[in-house]
Amino acid sequence: MNRKQLKLASVIALAAGLTAVGHAKTKGVDAPASGETGTASAAERELGSVRAEIWPEVAAVALDPAIEVRIDAIMAKMTLEQKVGQTIQADSGTVTPEDVKNYRLGSVLSGGNSAPGPLPYADAATWLETADAYWEASTDKEGVEIAIPIIWGIDAVHGHTNLLGATVFPHNVGLGAARDPDLIERIMSVTAKELVVSGHDWTFAPTLAVPRDDRWGRGYEGFSEDPKIVASYADRIVKGLQGTFGEDDFMTSGKIISAAKHWTGDGATDGGRDQGDASISEEELRDIHTTGYLPALEAQVQTVMVSFSSWQGVKMTGNKGIITDVLKNRMNFNGFVVSDWNAHGQIPGCSNTDCAQAFNAGIDMFMAPDSWKGLYESTLKHVKAGTISMERLDDAVRRILRVKLQYNLFERGAPSTRAGAGNTDTLANAEHRAIAREAVRKSLVLLKNNEGTLPLDASKRVLVVGDGADSIAKAAGGWTLSWQGGTHTNDEFPGGQSILAGIQEAVAEAGGTVIFDEDGTGDHDADVVIAVYGEDAYAEFQGDRPNLDFDDGDFDTGLLSGYREKGMPVVSVFLSGRPLWVNPELNASDAFVAAWLPGSEGGGVSDLLFQRDPAFDFTGKLSFSWPKLPTQATLNVGDEDYDPLFAYGFGLSLSDAAEIATLSEESGLADGAGASSDVLFSGGQPQGGWSLYGNVRGTQTRLNSTTWDGGDLVYSGFDRLAQEDSLRIDWLTGGPVMRFATHDRADFSRQSNGAMEMSFFVRNLGDSPAKLRVGVGCEALSDCNDGVPLTVASDEWEEVRLSLACFADMGADMSSVGTGFIMRSDSRASIAISDIKLAPDLDAARDCGD
Repeated sequence: MNRKQLKLASVIALAAGLTAVGHAKTKGVDAPASGETGTASAAERELGSVRAEIWPEVAAVALDPAIEVRIDAIMAKMTLEQKVGQTIQADSGTVTPEDVKNYRLGSVLSGGNSAPGPLPYADAATWLETADAYWEASTDKEGVEIAIPIIWGIDAVHGHTNLLGATVFPHNVGLGAARDPDLIERIMSVTAKELVVSGHDWTFAPTLAVPRDDRWGRGYEGFSEDPKIVASYADRIVKGLQGTFGEDDFMTSGKIISAAKHWTGDGATDGGRDQGDASISEEELRDIHTTGYLPALEAQVQTVMVSFSSWQGVKMTGNKGIITDVLKNRMNFNGFVVSDWNAHGQIPGCSNTDCAQAFNAGIDMFMAPDSWKGLYESTLKHVKAGTISMERLDDAVRRILRVKLQYNLFERGAPSTRAGAGNTDTLANAEHRAIAREAVRKSLVLLKNNEGTLPLDASKRVLVVGDGADSIAKAAGGWTLSWQGGTHTNDEFPGGQSILAGIQEAVAEAGGTVIFDEDGTGDHDADVVIAVYGEDAYAEFQGDRPNLDFDDGDFDTGLLSGYREKGMPVVSVFLSGRPLWVNPELNASDAFVAAWLPGSEGGGVSDLLFQRDPAFDFTGKLSFSWPKLPTQATLNVGDEDYDPLFAYGFGLSLSDAAEIATLSEESGLADGAGASSDVLFSGGQPQGGWSLYGNVRGTQTRLNSTTWDGGDLVYSGFDRLAQEDSLRIDWLTGGPVMRFATHDRADFSRQSNGAMEMSFFVRNLGDSPAKLRVGVGCEALSDCNDGVPLTVASDEWEEVRLSLACFADMGADMSSVGTGFIMRSDSRASIAISDIKLAPDLDAARDCGD
């Protein structure tokens, strides 16, 4: 029995159940101040324009005269080409040390999957070897009067999670529930120390977004829907990473450069769409979404990263008012501004390799991972032509050099020579793990504890079920070892402990017994069941969703009611990057813990489940409101129609005598609501109930990720319009089949009769043209007369449109489609494919392949 088959429970008012809890009074967000109105009405102002005078000022800090004099001396020796090079940041997966030397680049980053070597992560020695190579190339004075060291950046957003053996902390969504700024500063101090081990200079953190729509795939990178929590953490994060400005520890050994991101309003996009548009007022942008930046700027955060997203239809990366007039001038920011991953290419009139508009808007350093060379060349031409003024270029270079000199980069020496470099004993040492474990304990929120189910007696017989119990990767979520995370084994976390291992540790100490049955289908007798399940890992836009209805994924949560019918109380440990509608799971659980994404210290969970120390108790309070319905995606404290299931600030302790009444399981959604079966693959992931499969030598495998090595068939992420928004397919031999299929068959008869086409973008990555066979509605290509032939020869993206009527003519039953897309190559081939969907026939012609 799955969750969709659970009987509807009687509807009992939750308010009565919560009254007995005596939970903390809801803390509201102050209503946005009206601020100054200026002389023009909102209707008269151009969309996306700002009135800088209504934004808060940040007190200017006097520049260090010695540093400014040194900047003057350096810039006097730089060539024009060197100056342009300083404004370019390339990804380590596409740039060599020789490139860094030849183009005199200012920075290198490593994206979520761009570690040196064959894996998306690397060990300390491999990182350091590469760091030294880039450093030495950048400081080689051949052909220049002065050589300027690079800074190397990486997304260490919950620990240095691309470094093998590093400490993995809870994601920000959990840390917001901890309400502990001191803890946050200690976490960031640990992160800085572990970054030094691998030779990195710069982390793209903190994220200071205020997520206001829980459908957003980056929501877990935010601390709260309440800007006050974000603001309470912002300066402490900067201090933990950089040290305290004006004190001896600022930018000293063991500290690194911080980046406040994503400036600004990324948590306000319509529909929670990543990289989307925030159609909000300037006052709301200022008072809700920018509040958290003020303490970071006052703490002298050295860099600010601009958002991919738009405000009132204008891309932030090209918004001069937001970047220059507000951030640099009004708020007196004197560090440098960096763009996000090829975000400049999304500005109208720009491309990834050419965008003077972003630079003139105030971007000082382009994050141009794979477009760096073309962007360098076009930017140089723009400066020579006067499209970009020398004044603007010099301002950008001065800001970059100021940060490098504040960081004492010239004196630090090669990364491997710095104090702490290569010291793997620092990674996940006892002190660091203790801080991470404390963070887990403080981030957990107890939502239900009927009849005092918790704490558990560890001397009893404990059944543990669920796909999250013995998976550190699932508990850690995205941005962990790889960009999307989730696919890694526990062996890849040598300094970590799974939630199951923490439970086993606690129970062994007390003389009890643990039975582990991941899928929960065995016939077991136990005193209690601990079920650990939740969302599969995701990052960025791949986590965007249509509503907040929890899909139980690889663990059938319908089994929970069966345990209780056998007399076994159920404790649910729910892993998620956001609050979700889980009424059926709450009803099927005697106790329910919102564990968020706790990271690599699973023992922190068992500390509270068994109260392993008398001082351990649930102290976490919701920093995001919990929905009563899956349609309540924009549920934020202070809203006029605020009606949550669990209010912002809610969280039980073990001593609270609270009984949660049975909840309605009527979601209000039609089956498949919010998910269109017409879209099979978009944004780098399957959509609309479709799943990706690999079929090699007759063995079909359903995948939880778009990264898969089937031996003769290999899948991996690929870029088209955004990072890994496409799928790369490598056939190492002919025969294997790629398919998108669904258990719930789709009816394409209307689309087939209505002259619809299967549309997708494709490009050839191999040395010779890829000769493919494509089918729709065919369980095997042989069912469709071997499908339609398709030759992909171009190494540029091309759109392919194949008429659904062609497949119907070949024998496919378009009224009951289980396989929406199937593709085979009969020989070795490599292609990339993107945006597979049904689309209208544009030319009313039947297109049936080659």
